[in-house]
Order: sequence, then C-alpha cells, then structure tokens
Amino acid sequence: MRVAEIFHSIQGEGLLAGVPSAFVRASGCNLRCVWCDTPYASWAPEGPVVSVAQIVERIAAYPTRHVVLTGGEPMIMADAGELTRRLRAGGYHITIETAGTVWAEVVCDLASVSPKLANSTPVDRDGGRFAEGHERKRINVEVVRRFMERFDYQLKFVVTEPGDLAEIDELVGRIGDVRPDRVLLMPEGVDRESLDAKAGWVADICKDRGFRYCPRLHIMMYGNVRGT
Repeated sequence: MRVAEIFHSIQGEGLLAGVPSAFVRASGCNLRCVWCDTPYASWAPEGPVVSVAQIVERIAAYPTRHVVLTGGEPMIMADAGELTRRLRAGGYHITIETAGTVWAEVVCDLASVSPKLANSTPVDRDGGRFAEGHERKRINVEVVRRFMERFDYQLKFVVTEPGDLAEIDELVGRIGDVRPDRVLLMPEGVDRESLDAKAGWVADICKDRGFRYCPRLHIMMYGNVRGT
C-alpha cells in the first residue's frame, strides 16, 4: 500500500488516548474534508508503495504492542486486510481509524469510526469542485453498522460549532443501538488555541448527553507536525 509515514508516538485521541502506539498512515482518501489535518495523505497524497512485510518489519522495531492503521482512508487500500491479519498473527492490538464509508475484510481490536459531518464538506475550496463528490460519499450508515457489529468501536465526530449536535443526533439515530459512552466529540483544530476555544462547550455537550470528550493529546504535546 502507499504509505505517507510510519512512526511511534502517543495515541492522541479516543478510548486509548495516551497509549504508546505505532502508526501506519495510509496515503490516499476517498473524501476531501475541508479541515483535513493530514493533506499529505488526502488532498495531495505522498509516500512510497510499501509491502506488508516491510511495514510489519518496521513496526517490530518499536517498543509497543499497539498499532494504529490510519490515513487518509486505510480501507481503500488493497492490502489493508492482509496487513491487519499479519499484525493479529504477531500479537498486536490493532486500531483502525476510518471514516466508515468503505468496507474491507479486516480484523481489529478497536474500530475508530469517524463519520464526517456537513462541516467537512469543501464548499468553497478549489472552486467547490470536490464538494458534490464528498457530500455524496461522506456517510454510509451500513458500513458504520458493520464495523460496530464486528468489532469493539468508538464513533468519533469532529465538531466545529454547537450546531453540529443536531446532525450528530440525527446520524446516531439512523445508525441505531449506539452506546452514548462510545460517542466521542472532538473539537476541530490543529493548534492549542483553537482546541481550547472549543473545549468548554464541547465538554458541556458531553456532560449533558453522556458522550465522551475526545482530546487531541498529540496536538497539545507536539503541535501539528508529522510523526506524532
């Protein structure tokens, strides 16, 4: 698969926030989120094609048993299933970070599914030429349900304003049978100031609904830099 980067860091988001982990960032995405913080894996994908054996070998050099397959969108990679099976055979805990729009026959211990809200649609960027395609593909309820049925899961929503809650409620209702404590609200932002500005009202929503507040520890610790 094409890989933008492989690195060892702290998981910054979700139920496993704070856990040292090896990250494999697949390069390429079927969506075009306007606020994407890894454009080198989506808007302008970079990186070489790396074999599954080479990826596993590089991961083995890190002192961790947790691996995060992220992107971009790893589920569009032809070798995603093989990679997860090799990692499972090696005794790794596997998290898959996906937008939940595409299904692939993978194995994992935690499916971190992040359905993209309307706030992600690039209405104005590049003259809006990606907006229609993004809007059409950004939600696939059946794929989200399939991840939830197969694996332990978290539903992680990137929020930009309090008004996003109405769309989250509507989508969670469509998905059905979602545990509130597995709904994670994560403020959008790529610097400490942006995250701090949204933290209070996002936390208040979580308190009211029984959702989880999702930090971005890697941003807080390192800033928005690669390899973290």
